[in-house]
Order: sequence, then structure tokens, then C-alpha cells
Amino acid sequence: MAHRLHEPRQQQRRGFAPMSLSLNKAFGILPASIRLQDRRAAVLASTIATADTPNTNSRDFEFRGTLAAIAGVGKGLELVKTQSNHLQLPGFDPNANPETLYRIPAQPALDGNTVDPQLERAAFAENAMRYQSTLEFLNRRVSGLRAALRKE
Repeated sequence: MAHRLHEPRQQQRRGFAPMSLSLNKAFGILPASIRLQDRRAAVLASTIATADTPNTNSRDFEFRGTLAAIAGVGKGLELVKTQSNHLQLPGFDPNANPETLYRIPAQPALDGNTVDPQLERAAFAENAMRYQSTLEFLNRRVSGLRAALRKE
């Protein structure tokens, strides 16, 4: 019985301390970034699809601000929900849809359309590039975790 009490100390001295694995810490903000980029692609695609429709407004959302809110960057005090009927703060739920904003047009059309197809396509291409690079970062993290787990 006494021998078992001393085993953890011997393991810690040899560098075999138990290690916890948290996937949230391992992946960081990447999964939330993927979800937001997917939602932004849908908003931009919808705007591009209706570019020739009269009275269509160009829509988008602030990606960086929304991602920072999800990550908790810049928030002052941590609010704790002590009861289930407390309200959720807006912008901090990674599964919620971000607030869609309307873009101010550089040159509005006579029919009330504010969509600039070239600007929307450029925003869509930039979002697609960022989406692909985020997927690559996430893939490398998963590969690193797999390699670490195989080498026990």
C-alpha cells in the first residue's frame, strides 16, 4: 500500500507526469474561424447571386470583430451565468449567426441596387483563400496531434 503512494512522485521525477489533452486548447480559435468563414461565404454568395435584382443591398459582417468577440479578446470582465434564465451576451456564442451589416455603396444604381459585383467577388475570393489556409492550419494541428499520440 505504501509503495503505491510513492509511485506518482517517482514518475514525476523521471518526466512522466500525467498530461491532460484538451482539444479546445489544441485547436484554439481555428474551428470558430472555419464556421465564421463558412457563414461569410454564404452571405457573400447570396449577395452575388442577387446582384442584378433591383433594390438589393450589399450585405456582409465584420469578420475580425466577430472572431475577436468569440475568442474573448478585448473583453473586460468575465460574466458568470449563475442561473439558466440569464441572458447570453451578443456576439460571444460561436454557434450564433453574426450580425449582418449593409455595405455603403461607392456608386449606387438608379434602381436602388447597392451591390458592386466586382467588390463582392473580390471579398468572396479573399474569404475563400482565408478559409483554405485556415483548413490547412487545422489539418496540420490534427496531423501533429496524431503524430504525438502515436509516439507514446
